[in-house]
Amino acid sequence: MKELIVERVEPVTLVGAGVLGPDDLEVALALAPVLVAADGGAAHALAAGHRPVAVIGDLDSLAAEVQADLSPGSLHHVTEQTSTDFDKALRMIGAPVVLGVGFLGGRIDHQLAGFNTLVQPHPSPCVLLGPQEVVFHLRGEIALPLTAGEVVSLFPMQQVTGWSEGLAWPIEGLQLDPMARIGTSNRATGPVRLRADGPGMLVILPRARLADVVAALRAQG
Repeated sequence: MKELIVERVEPVTLVGAGVLGPDDLEVALALAPVLVAADGGAAHALAAGHRPVAVIGDLDSLAAEVQADLSPGSLHHVTEQTSTDFDKALRMIGAPVVLGVGFLGGRIDHQLAGFNTLVQPHPSPCVLLGPQEVVFHLRGEIALPLTAGEVVSLFPMQQVTGWSEGLAWPIEGLQLDPMARIGTSNRATGPVRLRADGPGMLVILPRARLADVVAALRAQG
């Protein structure tokens, strides 16, 4: 494993260069106070009056005037071109959880690339904050304090099985597959427990559950 650039005991906010809601960064920083930028996401940080502790990426979307306003020691140039800046940054961060903003909304291809990155074997769990939902990769088992009627969507990025408690349509015994059966638009009947038997399962929940998701991911250790 490559040496980590950022290693913290508290959650980390990772800001990307994509579409950012008016309060996304402040919502994220309230839960994850250490700020890191993926390449051009540094412009969002500076515009909001925040200085990232590190800027990670190939730096090809970092405007010269933004780069000049950053401490040279905070810039970490990752030269390879086979991965996105989100992937480059996420694999260099060690934290209880990473909260990503500026990766959902806007271009669909960027969102798909973000989902692909979520299911890669990175050091830290990550949850992406979108305009209406939060998305994270289900690694092992998680408990969520949901209420009856809340939407719980499961989307497999590859063939994967799992187990559930508290869903209107349980997933135990099913093989989910992006080319066949998926698990979107399920609903909670109360508190939910989910387990994936392997990598590849994305969980999509209402944005209002962000704090609960962060707490649940941290509890996984």
